[in-house]
Amino acid sequence: MRLYHSSQKLFLTLAILLLLSSCTATPSVPATVSVQIFVDGEIIPVTLSNGNTVQTALDKSGLSLGELDRIDPPQSSQVTDGLKITLNRVWEQFEIEQVVLPFEQQLQPSETLPEGEQQPLQLGQNGLQEITYRIVFEDGVEVLRSEIKSQIVKEPVMQIMLVGVQTSFVPLPIPGRLVYLSDGNAWMLEGTTANRIALVSTGDLDGRVFQLSDDGAWLLFSRYAEGDGVINRMWVVSVDDPEVEVDLKVQNVIHFADWEPGSEIWAAFSTVEPRQAAPGWQANNNLLFNKFSAAGWISPAPKIVLDTNSGGVYGWWGTDFSYGPSPDHLAYATPNQVGIVDFNENVNLPVMDIIPLQTRSDWAWVPGINWGPDAKVLYTVRHVPTSGIANAEESPAFNLTALPSNGSDPIDLVSLVGMFAYPLPSPIQSRPLEKRAYQVAYLQAIFPLQSETSRYRLVVMDRDASNQHELFPPSELSGIEPQKNWGAWSPKKISSDGGYALAVLYLGNIWLVDSHTGQSWQITGDGRINRVDWQ
Repeated sequence: MRLYHSSQKLFLTLAILLLLSSCTATPSVPATVSVQIFVDGEIIPVTLSNGNTVQTALDKSGLSLGELDRIDPPQSSQVTDGLKITLNRVWEQFEIEQVVLPFEQQLQPSETLPEGEQQPLQLGQNGLQEITYRIVFEDGVEVLRSEIKSQIVKEPVMQIMLVGVQTSFVPLPIPGRLVYLSDGNAWMLEGTTANRIALVSTGDLDGRVFQLSDDGAWLLFSRYAEGDGVINRMWVVSVDDPEVEVDLKVQNVIHFADWEPGSEIWAAFSTVEPRQAAPGWQANNNLLFNKFSAAGWISPAPKIVLDTNSGGVYGWWGTDFSYGPSPDHLAYATPNQVGIVDFNENVNLPVMDIIPLQTRSDWAWVPGINWGPDAKVLYTVRHVPTSGIANAEESPAFNLTALPSNGSDPIDLVSLVGMFAYPLPSPIQSRPLEKRAYQVAYLQAIFPLQSETSRYRLVVMDRDASNQHELFPPSELSGIEPQKNWGAWSPKKISSDGGYALAVLYLGNIWLVDSHTGQSWQITGDGRINRVDWQ
């Protein structure tokens, strides 16, 4: 009986345990969940099936994400009941701000106005700059502003005011007409240095071309030009009536332009093609002629004497030309040659080969050339070898040389003058024992073996290199900064007891130097002159 009772009791215990086990239920998983979406200042409740993602909640609520919108938690996250989803609306916009660039003012001394008086030479104009900003907004609030672009759409134009300065220079009588270029404007002195007449006052002359006709009636000049592929344009102005200007429809003249001797309707010139790389052009090495009339007529196409060509050694730089006393005498110079133009065959005829100078830079040396007034001699500068220099192209030696037109051998007149001597013969000067004498002025390097950087002094000699004497400036003053068009001879004697005078550019002013007495006079004082001619 006891054994049975114990078995019964064990059975009852197991039954109770099984009953209790069956009463412990597994928690049930809800079929749906509820989430909240915070967006655009609102709360949007969304109920969706369990196991879905944030993206599903967005889709069900009809919401879409912009390219820059931010969402938390990420779209791929699984939703849970009570989840809060935050959607921040982010967008960008671009704003252009216009900024005025004020013009600057420059005061320019002028001897043409009474002392202290001001007159505008060029009116100033404000420029305009556009700055583009990227602005980022988040839920309507600006959170970022950054500059992404800046460009100047209009450059400011400097205002230039002429300011009268007192001139202490004693007026001098002068023969002929002396023209000069100052700050992009052409002026003329006639009769006396006190008589100053404005010929062109637009302020845009570039100084590449600046030549009076033989009779002094017309001025050939070039002015800056705007536009792609255009460096400058060539014009003429009547000296007697400056209101008459003629556009010759010629552009890109760098090295040479001049009047055909004895003519005031034909202009000769050579052109270049603009380039982005230094020096800014590729020379055509051509020779063209253009004809015009005072009424404004110009020849429909230039007359071609020398067509575009390579120009030989360093031909990219360009060929220079120089007229003698007649239209038949036209010399040319390149970095390795001097010769004459044959108008019968329309070709260059070499007279003397020159050792080209190795500048190791973006410029090429071309010797200065000028005819004597009787066209019997062409004066130039020759690059010569020196001992101790293995490469002749690197020699620092330059001689002033005469090339007789009869074909005789070149004659070195002065040794070691410097590369920028630029000989300039005078007009014929009748003398008691010689009716057709003349002088030759040239620039002598103070340091001949460093002539590229040296300053120079003005020297005058007779045509055969005799009677050399230094004229200007005085030894206690700094020398002349050399340039191709450094001066001009007077067409006649400056006074009855003096000689022919030279108008010399020195420190931005014009000085007159009597070649006979050596006396000099400063006739301008604004320090801004860079071209001069005298007829």
